[in-house]
Amino acid sequence: MHTNPSHPSRRPMRSASPRRWARFERNAIGLAAMCAGLAGCVSLGAEAPESLLTLTPTASAPVGMSAASGGTAQAGAIAVLTPETPAKLDVLRVPVNVSPTKIAYVQEAIWVEKPARLFRRLLGETLRARLASDDGTAPLVLDNDDTPLLADEFIRGTLSELSYDAPTSSVVVRFDAVRSDAQGTATTRRFEAREEGVLAEPGAISAAINRAANSVAGDVADWVVAGR
Repeated sequence: MHTNPSHPSRRPMRSASPRRWARFERNAIGLAAMCAGLAGCVSLGAEAPESLLTLTPTASAPVGMSAASGGTAQAGAIAVLTPETPAKLDVLRVPVNVSPTKIAYVQEAIWVEKPARLFRRLLGETLRARLASDDGTAPLVLDNDDTPLLADEFIRGTLSELSYDAPTSSVVVRFDAVRSDAQGTATTRRFEAREEGVLAEPGAISAAINRAANSVAGDVADWVVAGR
């Protein structure tokens, strides 16, 4: 049997020329340098904080409670809308009122989401707890963005303070509430809670803000219930 020396499988491998190896090495070195440069310029994300802050309701609706809307004014659904906030609260940081014209932020204190949405859900859950009847039923309370147009009553307003006041070592929560019905009649009221003697550290500040926010939410809920 004769072997065809021109067959591709039988061709001897040719070694790369010194010129080709030199070009390959220059390209590899250039690519490595470029990657190293990008590593110093591009960040894949900030380091995650050790913990995140939130607002936790001290009053909750009982397990198994049913809610419905319609029928009577007392059974009409209530929509809690996300409150407006000034720019200092439209962030994930806890503001510090250093002076009437200067604001800073508490280091290592990060909200899990913006305070306006946290306060909205806190107020919604507090309302459910206040409106719960002995038979395990309550009016429907909407505190999300799903179906606000189903409501007969709306609670909105401006959350102007959810912050730490450095000169007085206190936390302040202030909410200017607006309550309106399906006919467009609106009433307003300012609510505020303040807790003094709070240490200027994240744990103490967040706990005090949670207590003050629950106090304001409870007062707003009482105001809403009294007007139904």
